[in-house]
Amino acid sequence: MNFNKQELDVIARAIAILEERARYNAISFAAPAAVADYLRLRVGGLEHEVFGVLWLDAQNRLIEAEELFRGTLTQTSVYPREVVKAALARNAGAAVLYHNHPSGSAEPSRADELLTGNLKTALALVDVRVLDHFVVTAGEAMSFAARGLM
Repeated sequence: MNFNKQELDVIARAIAILEERARYNAISFAAPAAVADYLRLRVGGLEHEVFGVLWLDAQNRLIEAEELFRGTLTQTSVYPREVVKAALARNAGAAVLYHNHPSGSAEPSRADELLTGNLKTALALVDVRVLDHFVVTAGEAMSFAARGLM
């Protein structure tokens, strides 16, 4: 999906507004619908895969939206050790994981499910709750929690 400069500016402003509202609890990043809308704006139109985390405090307010890993058209390597280090550096109490599928299909793979379980286990060791994992495309965002996969 290609956007012109004016459209990219509008999207960047929308993302900044949502992040600011989430920091002050005007919207909760524990609510799947709000997260889905935000993530579709943030990574839905990318032509390469990224894996990121919405780091939240104990009241589910946004600390930081962080893109941790960048991949190719079809895959991204994710390292649990680096995710745990990032959680500790931000003093996060909770996390919402996300990655995009440039292919346009928001269906999670078996590898996506295994990664989610591994990250949930690793982050639990440092008392960080994983609230959800989203697979994002330009048109939709699939929530693991909503599907009962968490």
